[in-house]
Amino acid sequence: MTKTDEVKRVAQDIKLMRIRGAGKIARAAAEALLTTAQQSKAKSSLSLMKEVETAAKLLLDTRPTAVSLQNSIRRIVNETRIANNRNIKVEKMRQCIVETSTKFIQDSLSAIERIGVIGAGRIEDDDLIMTHCNSATATKVLSTAFANGKHFKVFASETRPRLQGRITAKTLSNLGIPTSLIVDSAIRFFMTKMNKVIVGADAVASNGAVVNKIGTSLMALAAHEARVPFFVTAETYKFSPETVLGQLVKIEERDSSEIILEKELLKMPNVSVRNPAFDVTPPEYIDLIITEKGIIPPQAAIMIIQEEFGSITAEKLEY
Repeated sequence: MTKTDEVKRVAQDIKLMRIRGAGKIARAAAEALLTTAQQSKAKSSLSLMKEVETAAKLLLDTRPTAVSLQNSIRRIVNETRIANNRNIKVEKMRQCIVETSTKFIQDSLSAIERIGVIGAGRIEDDDLIMTHCNSATATKVLSTAFANGKHFKVFASETRPRLQGRITAKTLSNLGIPTSLIVDSAIRFFMTKMNKVIVGADAVASNGAVVNKIGTSLMALAAHEARVPFFVTAETYKFSPETVLGQLVKIEERDSSEIILEKELLKMPNVSVRNPAFDVTPPEYIDLIITEKGIIPPQAAIMIIQEEFGSITAEKLEY
């Protein structure tokens, strides 16, 4: 398989959700750029940089809401450009791309572990905890707390239409954590019994708003009404620097076939299907955001972005 074929395969897997989850998407993109550099036959640094940029653009078009994807690619491409500006030899640039990609993947995985340790401290014995979708960081918090001897029960929503909540329920069950799988429409019914809610994030805006799987904002609203603490787990590379400049995180809408078979839809000529994959939870419904660098209130999201990206300009955010 050529490097172009490999990048196309990864891009297709991301687009079709064979690779899913913000962290896995980001790591897959980094791995694809790493492979591009390793397999490239480029004879000059400029040619190698152009190959990496072409691969990056293909990957970026797959999931518009995935800020983690954008940030992983941005980190690698920007390091490549910096290296090119130093007029280094092609082999040195190749090494730079491989090292930057590898470090991102390692940092991403260690962030999950760290969030698990930090978040586990917020779980108490006999807690009833609700979660949504299938978040690696939220699941890590739960599994770490359980491994530390905490006894609690989890209520996992199905998360229609892709039913990622069933994956969460199976994962927790395999760990021995008592888990109830509930339909999304039962969230408010059970919320008054909960002690806290823990969910992941696909993106965090500069004002502390969180973009996550569709239904998250309804869960947050129900938690707010019931006065149940609402915690978000998010690696710092999911914080969106574009939102500092007033850009909105684009909400992806997916194909109607995830909701209804095409032959059934054809029987209803006056019906259209809307299938947003994500929604936005306002910061006033969020109590804490748990990152690998510590726990922050949502209002401190801008500080994370400034620490991660420095001064924000449109030029710096080309990727």
